[in-house]
Amino acid sequence: MIVIDNVSKHFSGIRAVDGCSFRIAKGRITGLIGPNGAGKTTLFNIVAGFIRADTGRVLLEGKDVTGQPPHRLFHRGLVRTFQIPQEFSRMTLIENLMVVPAGQSGERLLATWLRPGRVAAEERRVREKAEEVIDFLQLGHVARELAGNLSGGQKKLLELGRTMMTDAKVVLLDEPGAGVNRTLLAKLCESIRRLNEERGYTFCIIEHDMDVITRLCDPVVVMAQGRVLTEGSMNHVRSNEAVLDAYFGGGAAARGDDTP
Repeated sequence: MIVIDNVSKHFSGIRAVDGCSFRIAKGRITGLIGPNGAGKTTLFNIVAGFIRADTGRVLLEGKDVTGQPPHRLFHRGLVRTFQIPQEFSRMTLIENLMVVPAGQSGERLLATWLRPGRVAAEERRVREKAEEVIDFLQLGHVARELAGNLSGGQKKLLELGRTMMTDAKVVLLDEPGAGVNRTLLAKLCESIRRLNEERGYTFCIIEHDMDVITRLCDPVVVMAQGRVLTEGSMNHVRSNEAVLDAYFGGGAAARGDDTP
């Protein structure tokens, strides 16, 4: 689905991403892990068009989309969520979902005057889709609640729901488990799995919670100091000495091995 080819980004001499290359396979849930400062979020921002790479290419379904802005990538089916949810806090949950689809007739003032029937019919279809998303995510009990009043976990589910309103092909999830209680985290993980298995969504997930990565992701890509250390199954990653040193605090310590 996505090919990241030798991508680099420097900030004032700091190599945030340094010749990074890997693939996000279609129909899979790819995990992206690494210590803080590894370059994961910078790479997400490059892939999603929020910042430009200094070198390298990003291909989406075989087409070079390097440097394309987020709104164009959105229309191509690539959606990125953020570690801190970006909800409209003074709108209800269902309203947050309904504003997502682009090009709605009701956004144009003249259309509301000259074609009210078309606008109303379109709004009904969008509302029906939003209600379907709410049912899928089991958020009916807070559908009319202001988004600003939702819990952290509910806001993360809302972020996921907004990607469903776009019929996204590939979703970049930035730490979906951060600040989410274990009950809602289990619901969030189950929703991601169902979207992948039942609707064919492709995901790439940045996450520090190794339980989430283990439950959802195969393959797993490990970054450190802007580069890819290794990739493969979680079992492969856990046994890689370079990963243990860079991410888990040292091979022997990570294994609980007291021998010199």
